[in-house]
Amino acid sequence: MAGSGHGSGGPPPPPPRYRYLDLLFALLGAAAFLADLVADLWVASSYMQAGHRLWGGLVLALLGLSSLAMQFFSWAWYQTDGIKQDLPSGRCLAVLHLLQLGYLYRCLRVLRVGWRVCRAETAAQQERGYAVFLSHDISMLRLFETFLESTPQLTLAVSIVLHTNKVEPFQGLGICTASLCVAWSLLDYHQSLRCFLMDKQELGPLSSTIYFLWNFLLICPRVLAVALFATLFPCYVGLHFLGIWAAMLLWVWLQDTAFMECPRREWLYRATVAVILYFCWFNVAQGQTRQRSAIYHGFILVDSGLLAGSWLWYNAPLQERSYLLLVLPAALVCSVLGVLLRLTYYKWLHPTLQTRRQASYDEVDTAEGLAGFRAGPAPAPVNRRMYQLSQNHFLGSPQAGRNWGNGILDDMPL
Repeated sequence: MAGSGHGSGGPPPPPPRYRYLDLLFALLGAAAFLADLVADLWVASSYMQAGHRLWGGLVLALLGLSSLAMQFFSWAWYQTDGIKQDLPSGRCLAVLHLLQLGYLYRCLRVLRVGWRVCRAETAAQQERGYAVFLSHDISMLRLFETFLESTPQLTLAVSIVLHTNKVEPFQGLGICTASLCVAWSLLDYHQSLRCFLMDKQELGPLSSTIYFLWNFLLICPRVLAVALFATLFPCYVGLHFLGIWAAMLLWVWLQDTAFMECPRREWLYRATVAVILYFCWFNVAQGQTRQRSAIYHGFILVDSGLLAGSWLWYNAPLQERSYLLLVLPAALVCSVLGVLLRLTYYKWLHPTLQTRRQASYDEVDTAEGLAGFRAGPAPAPVNRRMYQLSQNHFLGSPQAGRNWGNGILDDMPL
């Protein structure tokens, strides 16, 4: 779907520069993915060797399901993108994704293109836009992988540690790698959104810290509450997840998302977002979302409180786990502090566009249209998926409502 509207006059700014720093981050991201994969396999094999086949099987199941989802999204995006530059045949791409190598292939592509762009003193605008285009898809896939694999595995690891009341070296490594993956994906995703802004291309140190902290401080208590409930009722935590997931899926469907080109594939996106919403806030509708955010956070706070309260009810007094007398109040403090930091971020550190309406908008992570964002003149490729997320993330232009197809934007104002 190519846009047919015209700009408001004046040439748009050039697409974001692809720097050596971006290339370094791409390399570190690929290395972190491989390190996390090795750590997961080590954790699973350690559980198997210790006779805990169920725990090892759960680690492998989470790894497999997240990989399948990532490969499907990656393959589907290749099918609908308008860019065929340096791509192998469709059959070869299908084989790569069937072998679960689609994400790594994307990482290699962005490293190759990024290196070529960085070395060229005067790289073509299309080449620079192509490097950014590739990095945006990797950022989105990494976010999906984080909440389909890393966060559930972190919950499982914490639950096992609470159950056994000890930490093995491989468990400590698994918890650390999962936590780092969550932190990295959150910052990388937000940086990808902000790179479309004309006035603030990069996250500043303060806003980066605040953005990371409020997300991490809200995710950690949620993970702890679910882990506590899993140690008490391991057979019912799955039912709890399915119930909350179904409610969040209904929530996303009612907001009429339009992220994927195919309606059937859109349901996979909605199901993935519902998993993210099980752990943290992810806004999928444009406009004033203060009430929706308040409802969500209130619901999650009550749910987490009931999960932790159930565990306390059946385990008081805490003689064997006296350290939880400090951990549980600290988790509550983290939740409150996370909400306060979130309010601080939106009040003072959230980017404000010159064309922004006077209404109060929250961050939004999917919709359609164009709103005062960075875009290169034709024929520079622009990632429609991340562009849609970004424009609603920082919505504020009267031009909102336009939708562009993915790939080359041949109707860009010149």
